[in-house]
Amino acid sequence: MSQMHKRFTDNQVKGLLARYLNKEIERRYIQEILEIKKRRLFALLKRYREDPSNFSIQYKRREPIRISREIENNILKELCVEKKIIEDRDVPLNSYNYSYIKDMLESKYNQKVSLPTIISRAKKNGFYLKRRNGNRF
Repeated sequence: MSQMHKRFTDNQVKGLLARYLNKEIERRYIQEILEIKKRRLFALLKRYREDPSNFSIQYKRREPIRISREIENNILKELCVEKKIIEDRDVPLNSYNYSYIKDMLESKYNQKVSLPTIISRAKKNGFYLKRRNGNRF
């Protein structure tokens, strides 16, 4: 089940809610169409009754999530160190250890960063090696 704002337009949901309030459609039928529970339906109805003309189901993030420039620089610094180790033929490493970089950021710089953030910065800055075909081990 995907998010409702991706499956329906505001006008489609407004039409269904208006028909429910006019007793043209049963509650269960709307819940089935929208794939929502009773509690969510009544929350939508409350918002719709308060201001039908400005009612919207579209989701907008209030504030983009960003990491500081300092944290980003430290991620890149640790990725550079890791790259040098990978390129050294005497060391038997052939891929980045992003979990290790995450641990290093926490212990060395006292900065907490999620693993997906580190991986996205690695891909964005060319510190990403595609997985080889075959066995992982």
